[in-house]
Amino acid sequence: MNEDFLHKKLEERKAAGAYRTLKLTEGMIDFCSNDYLGIATNNLIKPDENLKHGSAGSRLLAGNYALIENVEKQLATFHDAETALIFNSGFDANLGLLSSIAQKGDTIIYDGLSHASIRDGLRLSFATSFSFAHNDMADLEKKLSLAKGNIFVVTETVFSMDGDMAPMHTLVSLCDRYNANLIVDEAHAIGVIGEHGEGLSQHTQLHRHCFARVYTFGKAMGIHGAAIVGSDALRNYLVNYARSFIYTTALPEASVNAIQKSYELIPSLHKERMHLKELIAQFQHAPLRYTKMQSATAIQGVIVPGNEAVKEVAAQLQKNNFDIRPILYPTVPKGEERLRIVLHAFNTREEVTRLVECLL
Repeated sequence: MNEDFLHKKLEERKAAGAYRTLKLTEGMIDFCSNDYLGIATNNLIKPDENLKHGSAGSRLLAGNYALIENVEKQLATFHDAETALIFNSGFDANLGLLSSIAQKGDTIIYDGLSHASIRDGLRLSFATSFSFAHNDMADLEKKLSLAKGNIFVVTETVFSMDGDMAPMHTLVSLCDRYNANLIVDEAHAIGVIGEHGEGLSQHTQLHRHCFARVYTFGKAMGIHGAAIVGSDALRNYLVNYARSFIYTTALPEASVNAIQKSYELIPSLHKERMHLKELIAQFQHAPLRYTKMQSATAIQGVIVPGNEAVKEVAAQLQKNNFDIRPILYPTVPKGEERLRIVLHAFNTREEVTRLVECLL
């Protein structure tokens, strides 16, 4: 068996200082995970042992059942939408939606810092797609003026690496002006943004201007899976054309029950969201020796340029028992390598103080 080509590519990644490995970090202070509210860490959702932990096939074959359809109706009600459709993951949701929704001759314009799942969905689309500079509404309008066919604008509401938020009001205004369909990924907003954790588009009361909204459950919701919410027509379209929905085994009852329980829990976590806001303010006001990105969300970026440099700083933090990971080029642009520090409702002010002291 010839695996020389594998070794060659791995050596290229090592030479660039971007080689990845899996690590176990039990016992460390978590400033890394996306469990923003501590639902997974604190085991707040108890599994129902009476439900099935397996599934019999895809939703279009033997994998559909009453619970999953009932939960989809509950999600649609929570998100003030006509319908919802559950996918196995946020990656599957973006892949299925963006690969199928636009046709040849259509145009998709996406924020330049959009997640890899958005970009991979676009690669599979027959539409023309190109990016606009991150949160740059002038650049977006320039691209919109040149767009052809059905037009789609895609953005995250809270960005996974920078922690900043999309300018929803301007986005909606531009999409209305150019008759473009707005698609938002609420992965890092659901659970933490809004009085009830409903996400940014509902918090700004602009959700009804969105063509589709993607809600991923693997972050603050503390579980697995995702849903796309929108119109009846959108749901029916995805059931017929989204390949990541059609050709995959459905989530089992136990997983869907966990989604249901998480949605019942999230609105009540007011103290957790308030404590998280206090930690965010504490970190944002703390002086550091490195450039700190402006963010009002749980995701806090500290820029340490260079793959080797940021890995060295992360290693020192890990020696101090902080689970903080370096984000390397090419995941982020060259020169913008960073520590991605994630604050959680279960972190304490004392832990944040100790972390800041290590970064002085």
